[in-house]
Amino acid sequence: MNIKSLLLGSAAALIAVSGARAADAVVVAEPEPAEYVKICDVYGAGYFYIPGTETCLRIGGYVRYDASAGDQGAFTGRRATDHEDGSENDTWHKQARFTLKTWTGQETELGTLKTYTETRFNYSDGSQSSSLNFAWIQLGGLRVGADESAFDTFTGYAGNVINDTLVPYGGFETNVIQYYFDAGNGFSAVVSLEEGSDPAPGSYLIVPDGTIDSYVPNVVGGVKYTQGWGAITGVVAYDSNYEEWAGKVRLDVNATNELSLFLMAGYGSDDNLSDPTWAIPGGGRGFYKLWGGNWAVWGGGTYKFNEKTSFNAQVSYDEWKNLGIAANIAYDIVPGFTVTAEVDYLNAGKFDDADFSNWTNATKKSSIGGVLRFQRSF
Repeated sequence: MNIKSLLLGSAAALIAVSGARAADAVVVAEPEPAEYVKICDVYGAGYFYIPGTETCLRIGGYVRYDASAGDQGAFTGRRATDHEDGSENDTWHKQARFTLKTWTGQETELGTLKTYTETRFNYSDGSQSSSLNFAWIQLGGLRVGADESAFDTFTGYAGNVINDTLVPYGGFETNVIQYYFDAGNGFSAVVSLEEGSDPAPGSYLIVPDGTIDSYVPNVVGGVKYTQGWGAITGVVAYDSNYEEWAGKVRLDVNATNELSLFLMAGYGSDDNLSDPTWAIPGGGRGFYKLWGGNWAVWGGGTYKFNEKTSFNAQVSYDEWKNLGIAANIAYDIVPGFTVTAEVDYLNAGKFDDADFSNWTNATKKSSIGGVLRFQRSF
């Protein structure tokens, strides 16, 4: 057999095999249908359906960078030990933060089922920290989980300034069991059972445990009336640790399309408060009545120059003659990216005879500071 015969025989064999295989049925797998993300506009912008479920999800947050300087008493600067001679120096306070937020919503036979979480990651002056600030579940009007106290959230924060607690107006982070009621005609109400937090928010230094010390919770109740011109809100809180009461009343007015104003007044009892005076100048504040003395007032507003620029201000004062003034200019460079420049002034009205020389937060009666904030929200 020569080479030519061998090649012809091999080709014939290959043709025969190929013909046999061609006779067999060829099965092609059907592609599985792809599940594309669908927009969910029931709960507002940014929500989408989680594929294969009826749950709507929104993911958001912000990246922030703060650079601040000034007196520590204005809560903006910081002090550091000189590396050469060991003296105390004023220096910059720098903080970067990434905040991740999630919202979910789903309609059920018992009402809307919602959740909210907020986790913050901080890099501040060379050190790192993280915290879970919100994690709650709400079905209809019932909310349970980690939230801020209804004593503050129901009335609203004290203005659009960065440092709105120069004169503090209540404790914030706490575990809650709350019920919200909306009458649908402008009237709404809330009842909240709260645990408090450790240490008590707003304290300058170490203070006793701010959580409840028995099975009796802190209790907050509030009512609100909202119309196009603004709102009137009232809240009252019972501090079970000290068996003391505190309350606030707030008026919000939309004066014009550009100008919105607010005025808030607080009053609280303090007969049983026993937080040490060295912890906070004046001492004895509890979880809700963090201002000095029985009464305090906060007022301010926002003026929008245009779609990009706004001016925000707040003035606060309490019975102990603590005076706080904060003002800023906020400018939206592009949608979602805001730069805010703020100046803060604090005059501490009442100091005890205790020696505050070791406490940097209480060394000055009058202090001023400033902060420049860059924030990208999404």
